[in-house]
Amino acid sequence: MAIQRLDALVWLTLTGLGFQRRGGGATGYIEATYLAHLIPQAHQASLELSVLSSQVAESAIQSSQMPTLNSPWTVSEPLSLDELADQDFLDVVEGLEAEFEGEFVARQVDADQDKVLLVGVMTQEMTLLDFEDGLAEITRLVDSAGGQVLQTVRQKRSRPHPQTVVGEGKVQEIALTAQTISANLVVFDRDLSSAQIRNLETLLGIRVVDRTEVILDIFAQRARSSEGKLQVELAQLQYTLPRLRGRGQAMSRQGGGIGTRGPGETKLETERRTIAKRIARLQQEVNQLLAHRFRLRQNRHQHEVPSIAIVGYTNAGKSTLLNLLTNSEVYAADQLFATLDPTTRRLTIPGPVAEEPLSIVLTDTVGFIRELPPALIDAFRATLEEVTDADALLHVVDLSHPAWQSQIRSVMNILTDMPVTPGPALVTFNKIDAVDEDTLALAREEFPQAVFISAAKGLGMETLRDRLAMLIQYVNQHFD
Repeated sequence: MAIQRLDALVWLTLTGLGFQRRGGGATGYIEATYLAHLIPQAHQASLELSVLSSQVAESAIQSSQMPTLNSPWTVSEPLSLDELADQDFLDVVEGLEAEFEGEFVARQVDADQDKVLLVGVMTQEMTLLDFEDGLAEITRLVDSAGGQVLQTVRQKRSRPHPQTVVGEGKVQEIALTAQTISANLVVFDRDLSSAQIRNLETLLGIRVVDRTEVILDIFAQRARSSEGKLQVELAQLQYTLPRLRGRGQAMSRQGGGIGTRGPGETKLETERRTIAKRIARLQQEVNQLLAHRFRLRQNRHQHEVPSIAIVGYTNAGKSTLLNLLTNSEVYAADQLFATLDPTTRRLTIPGPVAEEPLSIVLTDTVGFIRELPPALIDAFRATLEEVTDADALLHVVDLSHPAWQSQIRSVMNILTDMPVTPGPALVTFNKIDAVDEDTLALAREEFPQAVFISAAKGLGMETLRDRLAMLIQYVNQHFD
């Protein structure tokens, strides 16, 4: 009823004897009628569904249509034709509309926001904690991209379905839920193939995007410099090219919202060959950017200025820390991927010898995230080389995040997979003002050499400066 946008449904049962239709079909006279309609979700648990007669119930069970408690619909007691004719359908529909409107009034979003239904699939190699952390993260990603998650649908499978990721029954549930909450976008918590996106959009009737597409949309919004826009466009085109087939006859998925913004969005209308040529040209520009950054780093090395790259999971507080240490005004916000462009600032810290200050440069880099999309790694290699070329790393960790241990592992995995092994890292736990004593004690036990600070409150800055000086001294002694 929801998918077909029906206000009500009338069910007729026949006697089986008597009148016979011309051309065959069901025989008999009308024995009873039933009136069915949807009910608000808030009332599903409290409403007692009508009990059908044994003959009708048996027939409903055989056809898998028997309503159960907590079903999103209700069926009336058997009604005669006269009783059915006396029903005021307009009054019933208006009453239902008022109830649905009252239930979803708190879920109203801005007109320019995508109303998102989030779908999470837990496979056998995932733990429940990792699965829920992933859902929480994709929810924040959608929020950072400008959408609002209205509801989340979960499914546990041994492995994703090759055609639709979720099973056939779950696809129907997603379609029903999206219709019920008026969602205009379905976001999956994983990467999807072009065939899976095509199949899901055909079955659901609304736009479907995956995790990488959400991240790319955030990057498209955050890019400010010409370098950032260049790298974002390259990442978008590299993601789009293998997915052109199956996007529809015109290959068009344009429109405002998640996954369709940014410098590369108009390229969805061009031919594959044109996009490939554009990618080749962008890669040449990125190579020129690599050469430019290499010359800047060489200049710093010639002047013997030590460099430290600030790395960490997205939203760990890297930009806030850079601003505090160097009195800068780099954009910082409580958002995932608030800044994309690497920013380098000079910092003077106490030197290893008394009264001899040491000048170093700090570089704020793009935040990491678990399972960083390959398109981003390739496109942002100019930015990531700031990490591998630095003398040392300052690994900032958001200790207030429930999954801080998992975030540390994700960052370390990305650093390990880099073609050039980065220098030594100083682990720095941030936001200690927002954690309890047990979490602080656990972090101190697992990372006894770490520094504990609060960039927002200015706590632990002197200790951090001293440890940075010790880190540079260690690098000079062991890596020169």
